[in-house]
Amino acid sequence: MTKLLAGKTAFITGGGGGIGSASARLLAEDGAAVMLMGRNQDTLDQARAAILADVPDALIGTFAGDALSAPHVQDGLSRAADLQGGLDILVPTVGGGGFMPILMHTAESFREQLDLNVISCFLVVRYGVPLMRSGGSIVCISSTAAIMPFPWLGAYCAAKGAVEQFVRTAADELASANVRVNAVRPGMTRTNATDTMFETDDVIGPFIEQMPLGRAGVPEDIARGVRFLAGPESGWMTGQSFAIDGGHELRRNPDVTPLARHIFGDAAIDAVRRGEPLA
Repeated sequence: MTKLLAGKTAFITGGGGGIGSASARLLAEDGAAVMLMGRNQDTLDQARAAILADVPDALIGTFAGDALSAPHVQDGLSRAADLQGGLDILVPTVGGGGFMPILMHTAESFREQLDLNVISCFLVVRYGVPLMRSGGSIVCISSTAAIMPFPWLGAYCAAKGAVEQFVRTAADELASANVRVNAVRPGMTRTNATDTMFETDDVIGPFIEQMPLGRAGVPEDIARGVRFLAGPESGWMTGQSFAIDGGHELRRNPDVTPLARHIFGDAAIDAVRRGEPLA
């Protein structure tokens, strides 16, 4: 039986991470060739080996580079296109953020989170689309933070909100090129980047209490959404972002002020809550 993605080629940034590598495995299972890009070659090699252990006949390439470097992204995309003479699927998964009150941010620290989440996505679209074949699909990674207010995580919320507006605008602009642009909106998902939040129930417990399905996510949960948006099953969808979050958006984000106090101290948080400048 012909696999649905046979002959397709995918390019994934953050390819050694949990969501990136899980998405690569599902795309490879359905026949796609995949180029994994990430900063650490050892991590990429491990991800590639794990995928080949499950899908021995898969065509998996790796490229070590920085997703915030336009020349690196261009080189990675070019090598991906060389795998099978073009590109069909782009999945920029690089992103992240950290807790910090808005009044403690500098322009530089705030911009860093915007770059990590928005510019890393923009570069893949900007330089990947000219290499894509007609009918291509781009799948970006948003977050429930894009639409759910989350005090102490303001820069990350702003960045993911920007990703979703970028997805909608890019989808409209690129439809005439027969390229679709969508996003998945993960809830709290356990990856290497979030592992520390799962170390105690005091931190992760309040999140799970707000999830009707009663558990946090794993990378495969998000990867299934990526696979759907990348493939022909979603061929009449563009400009959309849908939540994969155990139902979290039905409720609210937990109050993580105790965590903020632990990180920054009571005096700093009390000053911020009064709107006072910090010494």
